[in-house]
Amino acid sequence: MSNIEPQCRLSDSRDCPAAADAPVSEIIAAREAVLGKDMVIRRALPSRHRRMIGAWCFLDHAGPADVSANPVDVGSHPHIGLQTFTWPVSGQLLHKDSLGSNQVIDPGQVNLMTAGRGITHSEESPEGGPACFEGAQLWIALPDAHRHIEPAFENYPKQPQIDRDGFRITVLAGEAFGERAPARIYSPLVSVDFTTDGDAATDLPLRADFEYGLLVLQGELTVAGQSLVPGQLLYLGRGRESLPVRADGAVRVLLIGGEPFGEEILLWWNYVARTKAEIAEADADWKRHDPRFGAVPGYAGEPLNSPALPWR
Repeated sequence: MSNIEPQCRLSDSRDCPAAADAPVSEIIAAREAVLGKDMVIRRALPSRHRRMIGAWCFLDHAGPADVSANPVDVGSHPHIGLQTFTWPVSGQLLHKDSLGSNQVIDPGQVNLMTAGRGITHSEESPEGGPACFEGAQLWIALPDAHRHIEPAFENYPKQPQIDRDGFRITVLAGEAFGERAPARIYSPLVSVDFTTDGDAATDLPLRADFEYGLLVLQGELTVAGQSLVPGQLLYLGRGRESLPVRADGAVRVLLIGGEPFGEEILLWWNYVARTKAEIAEADADWKRHDPRFGAVPGYAGEPLNSPALPWR
């Protein structure tokens, strides 16, 4: 989804603490915003406390929300330098983009859009779709060697799953629990969804060279003795080889991690770049309808207008 803040701030990966070399337990409160009339968006990344976790540079938890009366309608908008990663847990979302993609995504599926040098897309509630929507959208910063590649879009209908100690574990990106997700990524990273309908406890195996974060989407989770509820991102740092987790009821949790991103990035509105000049150029191209971004066939609404650049 687009960054919907009317006065969008520049996120600079250099203006927060570096990736922790040792295990930490740092709770970061997500910022809340409202999309449309009723959908609450909890933005966990970027935060002034933590801009990135590995190559993950943006994390929104949307809903749950009744979209029957107020459907999702995020107008066409541009991206550069990143991949958008969409994971719905209930309901449906319709993705359209300037490549001609027209894809309804269901729970259990992953939509991965690679912006590269530039792409435009929209997101809507499909006509006649389910009344409730909830999901997570993440952005992955592309490393310098790949951030100008041709744009692409892929839908992955099935992700590898395992059952472990009462949890159903789904590997969304990267490799974990001996399974590898099919999503095409360009940095060493991982994302795992785990859920249970009742009491469950296990030790999650981790890579000591990865930094990690946990975001509860539903319910309450105890992590290494610490309680975590929706609206809180738990940053774990590096240096762990396992993590004890326990649920005393129904819960759904998103785990993300990766090698600390070795490049400094700037994130503003829907652009990931390295300099303000790159962002300004992309925004000028968007405003003048440059072919770099194209148009979204079949989207009936107006394109989104970008906010004013904050350094002018």
